[in-house]
Amino acid sequence: MNDTPKLVAVDMDGTFLRSDNTFDEARFARIRARMREAGCVFCVASGNQYYQLRDFFPGYDEEFSFVAENGAFVKSGSELLYTANVPRATTDFVTDVCLGESGVQTILCGVVSAYCQRGSVSREFFDVMSVYYHRLAWVDDLHAVDDRMLKYALMVDEERTYEFYDILTRRLGGRMVPVTSGHGSIDLILPGVHKAAGLERLMDKLGIDASACVAFGDGGNDVEMLDLAGTGYAMANAPQEVKDAADAVCASNDEDGVLVELERIFSVG
Repeated sequence: MNDTPKLVAVDMDGTFLRSDNTFDEARFARIRARMREAGCVFCVASGNQYYQLRDFFPGYDEEFSFVAENGAFVKSGSELLYTANVPRATTDFVTDVCLGESGVQTILCGVVSAYCQRGSVSREFFDVMSVYYHRLAWVDDLHAVDDRMLKYALMVDEERTYEFYDILTRRLGGRMVPVTSGHGSIDLILPGVHKAAGLERLMDKLGIDASACVAFGDGGNDVEMLDLAGTGYAMANAPQEVKDAADAVCASNDEDGVLVELERIFSVG
């Protein structure tokens, strides 16, 4: 892609963020200034909760766009464009499946908050997940939650990630679809709801063609997004199947690979 992009979409964990969950804020500010001059939209595209993602960029909430919850929550500046809505019958079925699987720790993710059922996960798990879900609440029964449901976020033993991925694929029978970025994390999303679908909704709103989009990612849940974008970059730390889906490979997240490429693309000295 020779023209300056009109949209840059970045995954966060393992991509934009270093392993210690930081990024070079001063360096990014210089890049962002050049992107703004070029009329380019910056989009955070992550499986994580919107309320967590926006807190990485205080003051920019209404300037940036967000494709959160693996495409189930799409926001353009101050405008909420889309939220998924998992039917009640589906959440009842999927909740039973998740709570019935030994070794699966379950979070039900809604628009207002995310939820853990008392007795089904430990306090330690809840506290760790609070880092990723800045709105997380205890409930007595996931079946009784009154919210617009977006997805499920599951944690399993890391070495059993793909074992549970296969088990859940079989048991859910297409009602919801497992996606994973590895490392014991599995999201359950509605069919057709993923980061690429979220980006398409955003681009339709903004009048931007996919050919004018650059995307960065490192996980299996980034594959559709990398394929959609005019130029998709896999991180050096990504697994081979993600690299195979990308147009190019950039330096790792711990080497600030996204910032390095954006400096090149936008000629930041």
